[in-house]
Amino acid sequence: MISPFFSHLLIPFLVAMFLAINMGGSGTGPSFSAAYGANTIRRFKIPGLFGIFVFVGALVAGKRVALTMGRDMLDPDEMTLVVTTIVLLAVALSLFLANLLSVPQSTSQSAVFSLAGAALYLKNFNTHKLFTEIIPIWFLLPLAGFFFMLFICVLYDYFNRRWPHLKEKLGNPKLSRILILLSACYVAFAIGANNVANASGPLAGMVTNELGIDPADEKSFLVIAILTTLLIAPCFAIGSSLLGFRVVKTTGKGITSFGRNGAIAISFVTASLLLLVSVTKGIPTSLVQLNAFAIMALSIHKEGWQKTIFHRTLQKFWTVWLLAPSFAFITSYLLVMLADHLGMLLI
Repeated sequence: MISPFFSHLLIPFLVAMFLAINMGGSGTGPSFSAAYGANTIRRFKIPGLFGIFVFVGALVAGKRVALTMGRDMLDPDEMTLVVTTIVLLAVALSLFLANLLSVPQSTSQSAVFSLAGAALYLKNFNTHKLFTEIIPIWFLLPLAGFFFMLFICVLYDYFNRRWPHLKEKLGNPKLSRILILLSACYVAFAIGANNVANASGPLAGMVTNELGIDPADEKSFLVIAILTTLLIAPCFAIGSSLLGFRVVKTTGKGITSFGRNGAIAISFVTASLLLLVSVTKGIPTSLVQLNAFAIMALSIHKEGWQKTIFHRTLQKFWTVWLLAPSFAFITSYLLVMLADHLGMLLI
């Protein structure tokens, strides 16, 4: 027999799990697309490794992002069951559409814009956090990854010309296989540190509100965030298994083919930047865009600007990256407005 309290929370938790499944499908691309594109791992092995390291990353390094998504974007006093369900549903629908199009979408941008849509209608919008901290990072971090990857490519060519035997040593099949798998797991760990909070953070805010806990009590909030993470993080592996392969194939094979050393560099650059901003700033950030910009840098280095920029796959990415967060924002705003007119916001 389910207690009234848990039956009360069932719908938002189910929506959060649906969101996590979609995030798992979307996040598989930036974590394992490089390894798959370099023909280093078979697709049926990806969901298990991905799920394990996402789970560990969320528990070990997801604290600050959970605080941002659970308290800083929208006051937890406004995180009722209905508002939380709407916010999570808007994100889930935007990601589901992106997954159907086989385009890895930013879960963080959709989640932030969904919270912003609800907060705007409720007149409780933390514009300072969004416009002075989050959005600047969204622009700067992918550019940093792009130029850092270009620098690595140029440096690699220089060392290869200076010491030709270096390429042969780095190309050792056994060593490169180990490194590329480690780098893919490193990316999955970074996803756990950042993206799991997109679902578990709002849930933690809602549970805090339902239990009447002061949101300023960081210790209690984090305990609740850990409990919601234990439920949400495993759903990433389910999503990876159900939805991940098409996204992996699109990202790994659709822009450019690259070798194992390139795959290792892409994974290292994107995961390091995401983990850094997660631990130091607690800002939900788009790993899929970090990953795509690093792949673009490698493609430009190998194939040139024109062939990369006008690639059909990349143009598809730009369109979906613009539409999905906008869809989440508008959907969240309209559904909260509808709930208000129906007198359901306090439920």
